[in-house]
Amino acid sequence: MRYINLLDRISRVKTSKCFSYNNTIMFFVPENFVAQAIGINAENVRRMQEMLGKKVRIVKEAKSNSDLERFIHDIVSPVGFKGIEVKGEEVILNAGSQSKAALIGRNRRRLLELARIIKDNFGLELKIL
Repeated sequence: MRYINLLDRISRVKTSKCFSYNNTIMFFVPENFVAQAIGINAENVRRMQEMLGKKVRIVKEAKSNSDLERFIHDIVSPVGFKGIEVKGEEVILNAGSQSKAALIGRNRRRLLELARIIKDNFGLELKIL
């Protein structure tokens, strides 16, 4: 809640979604407010990073399951993956061996963080191949 209020105070953009992934605070804002949230020359992002002492990223909010691939790509960037497939209540992320290791992370930390984000936003379970 503290992070959401900080974004609102600095950029005047309202959002209800904020997550931590890979020691980065990610704000999910509506598509037409992304530029305003970032600010001119990324000034708003820089100010928040200085205040929080963590990296900050502004990402376009996903509206439906059709935005799932772009949503996951925005979160895990710069790590890539080959494809994504939705089967029932499960999201299967197809990654190569190097990407798989980067997506899972040490002690499965990144995997658990990403699985929680996907579960909260889409109600789906995550599986990485």
